[in-house]
Amino acid sequence: MEENKMGVMPVNRLIISMSLPIMASMLVQALYNIVDSIFVAKINENALTAVSMAFPIQNLMIAVGVGTAVGVNALLARSLGGKDYKKVNKIAENAVFLVGFSYLLFLFVGLFLLDLFYRSQTDIEEIILYGKQYLSVCCCLSFGVFTQVMFERLLQATGKTIYTMFTQGVGALVNIILDPIMIFGLLGFPKMGVTGAAVATVTGQIVAGILAVWLNYTKNHEVRICMKSARVDFPVIRQIYGIGVPSIIMQAIGSVMVYGMNRILISFTATATAVFGVYFKLQSFVFMPVFGLNSGIIPIIAYNYGAKNKGRVLDTVRHSIVYAMSIMVLGFLVFQTIPAKLLQMFNASDTMMAIGIPALRIISLSFILAGFCIACGSVFQALGRSVYSMVVSVARQLVVLLPAAWLLSLPGNVNYVWWALPIAELMSLAMTLYFMVRVNRGILSELD
Repeated sequence: MEENKMGVMPVNRLIISMSLPIMASMLVQALYNIVDSIFVAKINENALTAVSMAFPIQNLMIAVGVGTAVGVNALLARSLGGKDYKKVNKIAENAVFLVGFSYLLFLFVGLFLLDLFYRSQTDIEEIILYGKQYLSVCCCLSFGVFTQVMFERLLQATGKTIYTMFTQGVGALVNIILDPIMIFGLLGFPKMGVTGAAVATVTGQIVAGILAVWLNYTKNHEVRICMKSARVDFPVIRQIYGIGVPSIIMQAIGSVMVYGMNRILISFTATATAVFGVYFKLQSFVFMPVFGLNSGIIPIIAYNYGAKNKGRVLDTVRHSIVYAMSIMVLGFLVFQTIPAKLLQMFNASDTMMAIGIPALRIISLSFILAGFCIACGSVFQALGRSVYSMVVSVARQLVVLLPAAWLLSLPGNVNYVWWALPIAELMSLAMTLYFMVRVNRGILSELD
């Protein structure tokens, strides 16, 4: 077969060509998250609360889908770089089995666990009702999101990231268009309320999933999936989850961190909790491009590692760190110079402004360090050392951030609490540097 572009194209141009489409699609996803919240809020505050409380399960769903796909992506790209095309196809076929397994897991959650999930958080019946209406649709029709994520990663693993921009863009566009139609009953459709928001969400995911499957079969000729002769291969699945499980854990612990921070902040005022929620929506516009960059460079590093091309691996690492930190510097400058304008997007009150402006400025101090750490995390994943990324993430969010936030809350000044995030990022930097030294000595040096 002809040499894949990941082995021959100039590294700088390769990174840009593979990462930009993913970065663009992730920015669309960030935009969708804000627009979706605006529409749901128009129903009433309890509806918005119910959808917000769905975050842990929805985040876990994304964590399982993306984490599994990260394992498939890295393993497939490495096999492709090593010219082991038989294993490439076997990995892709087992990826389809894992899509089905992930869906069955959340189908069970949607059918049997939602009432328990909501009643563990609130006793307001309207919120529970709204929440069950919303999450039951999202869970029971979650095959769309798992299909979309997995087949997008198959495209990314072979360097065809431009097509993932189409799938994610189309899915988000369908979602945004259908939201007001389904929620408020426009154009002759029945008024479905919160259920309509969920229907719009899963419809966008299903459309994107179908498009991703079609693009794989028509454009991704380096991967051949023949399910008629496919068999579950447990050693391959073990390898996939060996890389993917740390990624799943890294994303899942975000729910725990947010829950813990909310508990600390609400002891001051509900507005402080709202500020933290607004920060999360705003920071997605900074972090999403860096995560898109990560998705683009993981297959490049994995491919060239499989091909034993040390020079291209190191060039990719250097460029990715520079790009990631540059994006974060830009985000830092925006948060430092116009925090009030950012908060006004959410109709912030005077109280929210008083708390939010120093909060955004303090938290954004961690951005530059985070850019370096995230870029290095993609190196760990591509080289099969995802556990390093997991250890850094767990230590940052649970071992350092939450205890630091609690200790800083004791003097009774909410502005002190925000410093927990830069403190946690400093620890993350130290651990990341340590693991990078280990990777260089134990893995990259072997390519000499």
